[in-house]
Amino acid sequence: MTSTPTHTLAAPQVGAAIDHLFEQAGRDDAVAARVSAELPGGFGHLSPQARADAAAEIYMPISAAGGELLYSLVRAVRPATVVEFGTSYGISTLYLAAAVRDNGSGRVVTTELSKEKIAAARRTFAEAGLDDLVTVLEGDARDTLGALDVPADFVLLDGWKDLCLPVLRLLEPRLRPGTLVVADDIDLSDLRPYLDYVRDPENGYRSVAFPVEDGMEISCRL
Repeated sequence: MTSTPTHTLAAPQVGAAIDHLFEQAGRDDAVAARVSAELPGGFGHLSPQARADAAAEIYMPISAAGGELLYSLVRAVRPATVVEFGTSYGISTLYLAAAVRDNGSGRVVTTELSKEKIAAARRTFAEAGLDDLVTVLEGDARDTLGALDVPADFVLLDGWKDLCLPVLRLLEPRLRPGTLVVADDIDLSDLRPYLDYVRDPENGYRSVAFPVEDGMEISCRL
C-alpha cells in the first residue's frame, strides 16, 4: 500500500526534482573554474546581465539545510507573497513553493536574469507540480520588483550579493513590521554592505546570523 506524503517535500516528484538539481549542482566547482578561466578579468567587472549569462551553467544552489530552514520559516510565517531575488535553477524556489503549498495559500514571486535558467526552472516547477504557485519575473530585479503591487511578506535574497542591499531598499516600502528577510552566503565579502545595513538598528531591523552552511542572515523588519 502506497503511503500519502505528509508534506509536499516528501512528494516523489518534488523530492526527485530537488535531488536532480543538487546532483547537477555538484559540478559547480568544475564549471565555475572553467568559466573563470574564460574570463581573465573575473566576474566583478561585468554587468549583472553579463554575469548572469556567463554563469548560466552554474547552479549556485542554496544548501539542503538552508532549504529546510526556509521551508520551516515559510510554514511558520504563512506569507501571502514570498519574494525571492535570484531563482537560478530553482532549488530554493522549490522549498519556498512547497511550504506555500502546505500552508494552503500564498504564492512565490521569483526573479532571474538568465533566460537559460528561467526556461530550465519553469520546466522543473511544472514537473514538480508547483508551477501554479510560482511567478518568474525575467530581468533585473531592481526593475521587475519595482512593479510589485502587494506587500512582500517574506523575502529571500540569494542573487548577486552586491545587489542584495539595493533590492532590499527597493522592497522596503512593501515590508510590514514583522516581515522576515533572509540573505544567504553571509561569508561572501560582496554581502558586507548588506550585512552592515541590516545589523545597524538605526535602519529598522533586528538581525541574527544563522549557522547553516555558508551562513544565513535572518532579519526581522521592526
